[in-house]
Amino acid sequence: MSLTSYRTLGTSGLRVSPLALGSMTFDDGSWGSGPDTSFAILDRYLDAGGNFIDTANMYNGGASENTLGAYFGKRPGGRDRVVLATKFGGNTAPDDPNSGGAGRKAIRAQLDASLRRLNTDYVDLYWLHQWDRHTPIEETLSTLSDLVHAGKIHAIGLSNVPAWWVAEAATTARLRDWEPIAALQVEYSLLARTVEGETFGAARRFGLGVTPWSPLASGALSGKYSRTTTTSPGSGRTAYAAPHLTESTFVLLDTLLEIADDHDTNVAAIALAWVRQRPEVTATLIGARTPEQLEANLASLDVTLTAEQIARLDALTAPSLDYPHNMIESMVGFQQGDTTVNGLAAQAFVR
Repeated sequence: MSLTSYRTLGTSGLRVSPLALGSMTFDDGSWGSGPDTSFAILDRYLDAGGNFIDTANMYNGGASENTLGAYFGKRPGGRDRVVLATKFGGNTAPDDPNSGGAGRKAIRAQLDASLRRLNTDYVDLYWLHQWDRHTPIEETLSTLSDLVHAGKIHAIGLSNVPAWWVAEAATTARLRDWEPIAALQVEYSLLARTVEGETFGAARRFGLGVTPWSPLASGALSGKYSRTTTTSPGSGRTAYAAPHLTESTFVLLDTLLEIADDHDTNVAAIALAWVRQRPEVTATLIGARTPEQLEANLASLDVTLTAEQIARLDALTAPSLDYPHNMIESMVGFQQGDTTVNGLAAQAFVR
C-alpha cells in the first residue's frame, strides 16, 4: 500500500490517502514544528502522493492554519491537489460566548477566519470539533448545508460527538434533504477502543468514513517508551502519554516490538497498521514534529498484519463495552437458537 492508494471518504466523493497528515504540531517551534520543519514535512508527505491534510481553528491559536496558508502560498498548485480539512467549534475569544460552538453566527465567523488563515476560499471537509449541547441540531446542519451550496465547504464531518447524536444528525440531514454527513473523526488506537461499540455501529449503518485521531495514543505506542524509559526529553507530549504507561501497555509494547521485528520495521508502524487495517477506517491521522517521525509513520504503509498478528493484538486490548453490548454478545442464541442467521442489518451491531 502507498499514500496513492486512495479511497472515497464516506458518503462524499472525495478521494483521500490512507494516511492523513495532521497539523496540530505546526506552530512557531516553541512546542511543535516551526515553519521550516513544517514545510519540510508537508513537502515529503505531498511529494509521496499524500493528499489529505487536517487542521483546526484552535490548533496553537491559529498558528497551524497560518502555517498551512503560508505553505500553500509558496507551493504553486499545491492547494488544488489537497483535500484540506479544518474544524470549528472551539472558542477563540474567551469573553465572547458566540465565538465558539456550533450556532449559525459562530460557524460563519469561524469559517471566514479559517479561510483567511489558510489562504484559500474553500475547505474540502469541515469538521464539527466537538458536540455543542446548547445549539439545536437543525441550526448547525442547515448552516453547514448552506455553506456547501455556497461553495465554501465541500463536505461535512463530525468529531467527538455521542453516537446517538451521529445517528440523529445523519437521519435529520437525510429527511430534510440537507447535505449528508460524510465522516467521523474519533479517538482510536489499540489503547482506546470503546468506539468499536456504538460509534462504529453508527458509521457502518450510515456509510460514514472514519478517520482516527491519536492512533499512537499520544505517543505511548510510538516505540519511544518502555518499562525503563517512561519519559521523552524534548517532547511536550510525555504528560499525555503518561496515563497509558501501565504494565498492560508494556505487555502490549513487548508484543508490538516482537511483531515489528518480524516485519523488519518499527513499533509505531505496527500500531498504525493495526488501526489502518480495521474495516471501518478510511484514513488514519498521523502527526509528526520532525521529518524522522513522519518517516516512521509512513513505514506503516509497508506493513500488512496477518490475521494471527491482529488477533494477538486484539486480545491484549479488547474493550469492555457497556450495556446492551455485553448482553447482546453473551446471548447470541436468544433469538435464533442453534441456527445461523446472516443479514446486512446485523452488521451494524458486529464489532
